[in-house]
Amino acid sequence: MTALSRFPRFFVTSPSPCPYLPGRQERKIFTELSGPHASELNDALGRIGFRRSQSVAYRPSCAGCAACVSVRVVADQFQPNSTMRKLLRRHADLEVTACKPWATEEQYALLHRYLAARHPGGGMATMDENDYADMVEQSPVSSYVIEYREPSVDGARGRLVGACLTDQQADGLSMIYSFFAADDESRPGMGNFIIMDHILRSRAADLPYVYLGYWVKGSERMAYKTRFRPMEVLGPNGWALLEDEAAFQPTRPLERIRELV
Repeated sequence: MTALSRFPRFFVTSPSPCPYLPGRQERKIFTELSGPHASELNDALGRIGFRRSQSVAYRPSCAGCAACVSVRVVADQFQPNSTMRKLLRRHADLEVTACKPWATEEQYALLHRYLAARHPGGGMATMDENDYADMVEQSPVSSYVIEYREPSVDGARGRLVGACLTDQQADGLSMIYSFFAADDESRPGMGNFIIMDHILRSRAADLPYVYLGYWVKGSERMAYKTRFRPMEVLGPNGWALLEDEAAFQPTRPLERIRELV
């Protein structure tokens, strides 16, 4: 890497209302991902808890709060429980395709349905087609849209029931954003199925981890992530297995940006 890409410039956002914990303020530290070494930088930052959004890598940096904890699933040790196995069998008919990161009207329509069903008042609810296209297509790293479709009939592609914008990193798959037909009773548990499919894909590719972003203990919206074990959490001494969820106390990761990038 060049000196500039090895030590990128970092910035901090102004405080804004926290979307997960009422009454708290969130703040992020971020840097731009650009140039020929963007993938290497993204991989290195991912290992210390950063996430990607378009051409920016960011991480929570909230004053007096360390509730957001980076989590990743250890792919080759994952064992689905009985409920998960039922989901895998139920959705085994789906046709799964890793597509180039190119936004389609069908994907956007599914996203719009998903947001209306699951996050009607969320920050993404006002996204238009151009916003969605930016989210998918403005990627300086190796990215895919993984599509989940019902079986083709007479040569016609089946209905799109799920999708996930996914980055392939050096040590795993990073699930940037997934969405699905949350209002379709014929396809229950699609969110969990998409995560399991990524775990199986990562294992098949000899990639050790699936990055699920941030987990906030006590947040109902985040509770689903801890179903996928073994799971590692990022703390001040690096990544460690999440063993006793009830006893877990979040702590801020050690600031090691210059050492690890």
